[in-house]
Amino acid sequence: MAAGRVFAFRDARWAPDPVLAPSPAVRSPQPVPLVIDNGSFQTRAGWAAADPSVPAEPLLRFRSLAARSRGARGGAGAETQVGNDLGSPEPLRWLLRSPFDRNVPVQLELQELLLDHVFQRLGVSSQGCVDHPIVLTEAVCNPLYSRQMMSELLFECYQVPKVSYGVDSLYSFYHNRRQNWPCSGLVISSGYQCTHILPVLEGRLDAKNCKRINIGGCQAAVYLQRLLQLKYPGHFAHSYIAEDYIEELQKWRSPEYYENNVHKMQLPFSNKLLGSTLTSEEKQERRQQQLRRLQELNARRREEKLQLDQERLDRLLYVQELLEDGQMDQFHKALVELNMDSAEELQSYINKLSLAVEQTKQKILQAEVNIEVDVVDSKPETPDLDPLGSEQSLEDVETEKPVATVQYHQLFLGTERIRAPEIVFQPSLIGEDQAGIAETMQYVLERYPKEQQAILVQNVFLTGGNAMYPGLKARVQKELLEMRPVPVHLASSPILDAWYGARDWAVEHMTREEGWITRKDYEEKGGEYLKEHCASNVYVPIRLPKQAPRTTEALAPSRALTSSTGNPCEQA
Repeated sequence: MAAGRVFAFRDARWAPDPVLAPSPAVRSPQPVPLVIDNGSFQTRAGWAAADPSVPAEPLLRFRSLAARSRGARGGAGAETQVGNDLGSPEPLRWLLRSPFDRNVPVQLELQELLLDHVFQRLGVSSQGCVDHPIVLTEAVCNPLYSRQMMSELLFECYQVPKVSYGVDSLYSFYHNRRQNWPCSGLVISSGYQCTHILPVLEGRLDAKNCKRINIGGCQAAVYLQRLLQLKYPGHFAHSYIAEDYIEELQKWRSPEYYENNVHKMQLPFSNKLLGSTLTSEEKQERRQQQLRRLQELNARRREEKLQLDQERLDRLLYVQELLEDGQMDQFHKALVELNMDSAEELQSYINKLSLAVEQTKQKILQAEVNIEVDVVDSKPETPDLDPLGSEQSLEDVETEKPVATVQYHQLFLGTERIRAPEIVFQPSLIGEDQAGIAETMQYVLERYPKEQQAILVQNVFLTGGNAMYPGLKARVQKELLEMRPVPVHLASSPILDAWYGARDWAVEHMTREEGWITRKDYEEKGGEYLKEHCASNVYVPIRLPKQAPRTTEALAPSRALTSSTGNPCEQA
């Protein structure tokens, strides 16, 4: 097989986000909006300013994850890390937490950590509040309770002046169709947790005919992991969408097609485990290094022993000087401390210790010479060769060929390359009782009259992280051709177009009231309130039944009996 089909295995490594110094243009003449694409897989944040000095790109991109380091609960040793500050996610896999349930934020404590990270790294320096308008993405048909909690977090915790909510895929559609806006089309948004089919009529979302498939990139990664029995999704980039799944599987049955198209993932390994690969010079050098280390270790031990013996000898000599000076009281006290009975015993111990110190000094001086002699004499012994029989013996010896260890540390990707992303079209592959993209598109289109169907299918738009798969556009076009001939358009940047579209909308509507929820609106109409715009959800307020006011605290028994047996409509 060609070497170009072997791909290096890559682990995910995240570099910590720096603290950015914002441009002066983001605050003058007035604070510009801050755009946050709050995705369940990745958060993207940046400024929406018409000034060319402000980058028109998301300045922050990090995984929507947080992890608390191990330590005492609530103690000073515990530390919470967010996004790219986690470094490598694999060691922390069981500690990672996300604020999302599917694609809806439900853990507002974790969501607050993500927003703190965004504001701190973007250099928001206002005291006690965030004085920038916020443009935030939310899920399609987001529950009112989730929006209420998010509005409460933004207005009560961060004191933002105003906020606007929109759908990421509609922002992407708006960014790619600004020249012809408002327009109609069928948006297919395939993200990390789910896939949506969104009909757009005259620039507005038709929410009652939206459909959702609970299959996304997360389920594809788990399915591929199950297929390959690995814990790493690094080979995920080698998948592609088969235009005809059954026909593609038939091709993979051919050994020739398999050899030409299989991708090999090179897993890390070390050649150092094989001792037979060392040359004689390398073995000799390694032996010398081991002898040097042994010499250093023995010399260190001798020096430590010499130091202890010398200190002991100095103390005994000091006690002997007390006897020579006639200080008998101190001399007898010292003998008791040394656990000795007489001066003769002291003198005998001094002689033995002096001899030991002298011998240790001699060993230290001779150690280096002895080790060098051992190195010279430690040449490998070579047997005498018979010059007459050497040729015959060499012919009889079977040489062992070197084992190609690289091939035994490779992961082969064959049909798995198309089986993992196929679950978006066939959820039954992973046991999900749902319709795929093709069936859901057909179901949505059949809910419209023929005239509106023709308008929608003329502008089929693909966006979302799953749209990065090679072959997705051709596959969707093939599925639609079985219904009717239609063109299919792919977003210019399926991952970032949602942020670009939100930025475009924020720049155009910075001074308008359309789409912005102010603090006054929040206090008067509640946290679930939504101002609609071209890329937003449809606001459906909660309608609670009105109760009849009670004019008196106690009703007559006859009236109560009449009311209980009367017409329920009259009671209401």
